[in-house]
Formats: sequence, structure tokens, C-alpha cells
Amino acid sequence: MQQKKSINFGFRGWMLILWVATAFFAYVVIGNYPMNILADLYGGAQTLSLVYFAASVVGIIVQLILSAGAGKVKSWKNLGVIFGILSVLSLVGLMFIQPGTLYIVVYGLGVVLSVMYGTWALSVLTGVWFPRRKGTVMGIITFAFPIGNALIGQFASGFYAQYGMNMEVNAGEKIGALIPELIASGMEAEAAEGAAAGIVSGQYAQAASFTSFLPFLIAIVVGLIIGIIFIKDFPEQCGAYRDNDKSMTPEIANAMMKAEEENRKNTVWKTGHTFACPDYWLITIPMGLLLMFAVGMMTQTSAIITPVFGEDGYSVLMLVIAAAGIVGSYGFGLLDTKCGTKLAVTVSMIFMIISGILGVIPNCQATLVASLVILGMFMGASSNYTVSAAVQYWRIEDFPSVFSVINPIANLLNAVGPMVIANLIATSLGTQAVFGVTGIAGIVGLILAILFKPSRVKAYDDKYRQAAGKPLDDALVGRK
Repeated sequence: MQQKKSINFGFRGWMLILWVATAFFAYVVIGNYPMNILADLYGGAQTLSLVYFAASVVGIIVQLILSAGAGKVKSWKNLGVIFGILSVLSLVGLMFIQPGTLYIVVYGLGVVLSVMYGTWALSVLTGVWFPRRKGTVMGIITFAFPIGNALIGQFASGFYAQYGMNMEVNAGEKIGALIPELIASGMEAEAAEGAAAGIVSGQYAQAASFTSFLPFLIAIVVGLIIGIIFIKDFPEQCGAYRDNDKSMTPEIANAMMKAEEENRKNTVWKTGHTFACPDYWLITIPMGLLLMFAVGMMTQTSAIITPVFGEDGYSVLMLVIAAAGIVGSYGFGLLDTKCGTKLAVTVSMIFMIISGILGVIPNCQATLVASLVILGMFMGASSNYTVSAAVQYWRIEDFPSVFSVINPIANLLNAVGPMVIANLIATSLGTQAVFGVTGIAGIVGLILAILFKPSRVKAYDDKYRQAAGKPLDDALVGRK
């Protein structure tokens, strides 16, 4: 039944999927939108990407510190709820605070909190609820990334329309291009030949930002409420089943849950042990590189697409990329579930190389579109893999501790992405440099993914369990 009905996740399972998807959506909205659309208000994409990087590093350090006690966390759901509430508050701050230093501080906090919310706390819940079907489930959850990035076009339209982007000044120059100067000086922009004047101020920026962010805030809050009402730390606690597999009795399911809770407390995969395993690095670095260039590129799509295709072309192309992202996210998720995370990551790296090769071709709109579409296909998938790898190659009792080390290192590379992309765009080669580096990174990641061996993870697991006096078994045999 499970194989024939691949999307039969049960009511509670679907509620979890919806909750985690809106948490990922919060990460996109808080992190990407200000950098992609509002960066000119704060010194440009290079400045805001530096804030994004610094904030992400703080979140990563916190995760690594907490990873030592990840197995002893009593409630990942409650942890997720706390980070969810704080993420919502930071988004409200971005809606109401006028451009300035305080806005940048709140933006940085929002990035940290949204990283901890969806990509850490709730991702642990996903792995616990769907240990065998995590690839398919994460493939659906990460629809939030391409859909969220597609809505950047609508966000931009709403924001700039309120600024008066359609008002022509000084023989055709648009007010949108003058926003930073107008806000800085408080000057009044007058349309040519006596047309009505438009004053752009910090208050006006705040009003436009509020209107544009509001629909996203509502979606994120609804997701948080759904999680609070319907989800528990373990599916057995609310009458559901792991992987929605109803073949086992409630008594057996509850016994397994209690055993897992106890085994988490004395996991042999401490942070130092995880770092000492070479295959941890061989699978984590490729996942981080996928995130680095997929997410990094999406934070800079306005600078990449608009100069070539214009504002209208930007909105259309973002929808095309979103469609490709949905297909890729689900397709790679199925590949992950059926054939293993290693193969899914390997194929994703090949897509990344092809995207880089096509994008580096100069003055060709067709190859640029193809490159971005291919990039979109592995964009959603790239966020699947950190959960999948930790569940696939380690014991479920060790999953929270191992994931809490895999996720921050992959996210460290992810955090560098926007800054790297923004600086490459600023070079004389521009987007050619971006795609050239993307292709090179893809080759590096492909080599590392091929070298990764699940059997070595089992060998280290045996070594650590033997040293801890735990029995050896074949639980990790045959992981692919």
C-alpha cells in the first residue's frame, strides 16, 4: 500500500508537511525578500548579504553548541513553536520598522530565528515522523522554496507600485531607480512638465513593505497554528504512525517510541564523533554546495534576470523557475526515497554542473533561461538532503544529534552563497563569473558525493557502539 499510494501521508502527516512548508516559507520571506528587493535601501546587495551571512553564522554556532545535547531535547515540537513565534515577531518588525540601523538588526535576528525554526527544529520532526519516506515528504515540503521565490515578482510589483515605479520623471527616469537617494535626502521627486509630485520617505517605505509582506505573514501564522493544534513530537502521541504505516499495532508503535526516546539520551554520535567520520564531510559538503549556489542565486535573481529580460520578463521567468523547482523537488525526493540520498545528491551535482556550463555562455538568452530552469530544479531538492542523509545513513535514535551537526555545516556554506553571488555579479564578468564558479563547485561536489560510502558510516557506528558497550547489529547494513 505504501508504495502504491506514495502521497498517502495521513491527515496528521499532511498537517506536519503544511507546518514545515510554511516554516521554510518564513525562511525565504525573511531572508531572501529584503536582500533581493529592498537591498538598495541598505547599501546594496553586497552589504545586506554580509548581514545575512553574519546572522546565519550566529545561528550555526548556536546549533553546534546545542547539538551536544540534541538527544536530550524533551520536545522538538515546543522548540519549533518557540522559534516560530519569534520568527513571526521578527517579520512583523520588518513590516513596521522604517529603514535604518534597527531594521538591519531585526533583519539579522529574523534570519537567525527562521533558520532555527524550519531548517532545524521542524526538520527533526520530519525525520522522526517519516524515517523511510523522508525524501518524498521533504520533496513536497520544499515546494516552499520555488513557490516563495516565484512570489518575489509579485512582492516586487506590490512594493514598487506603491513607490511610484510607473511615474516617469525627468524624461523617462523611473522613481524606483531613485529610491535610495530620495529616502536619504528626503527630497521631493517631481514628474516632468508639472505632473504630480511624489515624496518617498521612510514612512512610505514602511507602508509599502507592510502591504507586500502581509499575505506572507498570514500564511506563516496559519501554519504555526496548525502545528500547535495537530502535531506532537512523535506520531504515536496523536494516534498516527511512522511513515503512516498502519501495519503495526499501537502497542508496538508506543514501545518503539519509548525505546527511541531513551536511546536518544545516550547516543554514541556526539558532535566530536560526527566530525571525526570522513563520510560525514563527504556527504555534508556537497549538500552545502547545492544550497550555497541554489539559495544564493535565488537571493540575487533580480540582479541576474532584470538586466537581460526587464521587469516583466523577470516575473514570468520566476514563475517558470518555480514550476521547474516544484517538479525537481518532488522528482529528486522520489529518487531519494527509492534509490538513496547518495544517488539523489550525485544527480543534483550533475544538474548543477550543467547549469553552470549553460549559464556561462555569453549573450544568449536561451541558455541563460535553460541554466536558471535547471538550477531551479535542484533548488528545492537541495534543501531535502540534510534531513534525508541523517535519517538514511544513521540510526533513527542518533538522527537528532547527527542532523544537528550536518545541518549547521551545510547551512554555513549556504550562508556564504548570497555574499559570494553578489560579489561575483559586481565583477567585470558579472553573471558569467557566477555560473562559472557554480559549475566548478558542482564538479567538486560531484567528486565528494561519489567518494561517500555508507558502509564506512556503519564501520564508525560499530566502533563507537563497541567503545560505549552497546551491542552491535546489522541495522545500518545495506543502506544505499
